[in-house]
Amino acid sequence: MNRTELVDAIAVKADISKKDADAAVKAFIEVVSDELQNKGKVQLVGFGTFETSERAARTGRNPQTGAATKIKACTAPKFKAGKALKDKVNTKPSKKSKK
Repeated sequence: MNRTELVDAIAVKADISKKDADAAVKAFIEVVSDELQNKGKVQLVGFGTFETSERAARTGRNPQTGAATKIKACTAPKFKAGKALKDKVNTKPSKKSKK
């Protein structure tokens, strides 16, 4: 599912216009991105947690040439799924949700 399909699905599910759904998706992305940029986290109980982790500098290898490469330290975003999301993903879908 890409962004356009997500906006369409949210518009149908929430019974709102595509314009409003697009604005909501855009706002969600901006809020989460801003919070992660400030080293915070966004926790949605039952869905999951968006947070950052620090990666130390390290030496990597180019898979084609085998040459050693220095990889700089960075802050990486990560997502940890919540229990309710994990449970939903691991259950069989009902016949209604199949396309």
